[in-house]
Amino acid sequence: MSHGFDTLAIHAGQDPEARTGAVIPPIYQTSTYAQDAVGAPRLGYEYSRSGNPTRDALQECLAALEGGPVGLAFASGLAAEDTLLRTVCKPGDHVVIPDDAYGGTYRLFARVAERWGLDYTPAKVSDPDAIRAAVEPGRTRIVWVETPTNPLLGIADIAALAGVAHDAGALLVVDNTFASPYLQQPIAHGADVVVHSTTKYIGGHSDVVGGALVAADAGLGEELRYHQNAMGAINGPFDAWLTLRGIKTLGVRMDRHCDNAERIAAYLDGHAKVGQVIYPGLPAHPGHEVAAKQMRRFGGMISFRAAGGEEHAVEICNRTKLFILAESLGGVESLIEHPGRMTHASAAGSPLEVPGDLVRLSVGIETVDDLLADLEQALG
Repeated sequence: MSHGFDTLAIHAGQDPEARTGAVIPPIYQTSTYAQDAVGAPRLGYEYSRSGNPTRDALQECLAALEGGPVGLAFASGLAAEDTLLRTVCKPGDHVVIPDDAYGGTYRLFARVAERWGLDYTPAKVSDPDAIRAAVEPGRTRIVWVETPTNPLLGIADIAALAGVAHDAGALLVVDNTFASPYLQQPIAHGADVVVHSTTKYIGGHSDVVGGALVAADAGLGEELRYHQNAMGAINGPFDAWLTLRGIKTLGVRMDRHCDNAERIAAYLDGHAKVGQVIYPGLPAHPGHEVAAKQMRRFGGMISFRAAGGEEHAVEICNRTKLFILAESLGGVESLIEHPGRMTHASAAGSPLEVPGDLVRLSVGIETVDDLLADLEQALG
């Protein structure tokens, strides 16, 4: 029997605990497990890097929400990304990455993986022809996309790029952090692996750091599981428990995030102090039709360019009162940041450098009229 998203979010991997009937999965705060005999670990549990019941509950839930056979939880989104790269790639391989990507992802490729011998080429994910041109036949192992991208909210046609990647014998990896599995399920459109920073919408409360991979193929999923254990960048049981708690309300939170973001995008669009509003839900956004095809709604992230240039953008960030000046995104509280000087500072001087007049909003679930009033006073 198939179940709806919200039912899976509350129940997948989370049956009442067998011994006591506890409705919420327990926090198995242990490093090791007593074994029944030499070579006979109880229920397969030997050591918590290799397996922990709380993490297993989270992993089963993540897999169910993204529609893949194997889900894996990590200490952070970047730990998940690093594990994926070192599982799938070897020195001399090549990856196509977004020309508008999270600064930490770019840093991983440019400062870490490149020294290991992994080459990369940035390309515009909203243009399948640009991605196809960036592919190096015989060398490209992964086409890596974000959709929406961070921070310019570009939209990739997942099905089209799956075709490009598979024609080249490469995997399509989709970072689904900005959308969340509630709004978008890339595996259903042909993606091979889905990446998340579960710190963001999945956790949803700015109180836990984590990452995830969900594989479309069980064999690849088991390879990733082997490397998860071998490399050891797992999340702890309390982090897994907090993330599971956040997942239960993901659907209702995302609906409010989207409601608020749609109101704020409409308010900013055409405002005299705003040069451009970048939000996939606006019909003028170049990726609007693709987003409408593959997303349930358009998300809680908005970027805009300050009409007064970079210094005006910084002033706006410094003047808000309800919008908290902070990195990260996807929590119940609204955040504002200047990507060029904050999350994307590592991309300065590179092809991924972001405009200096750009402001990024993570729209929370507060009363939207209060958020609008805060932006009105901050815009000056």
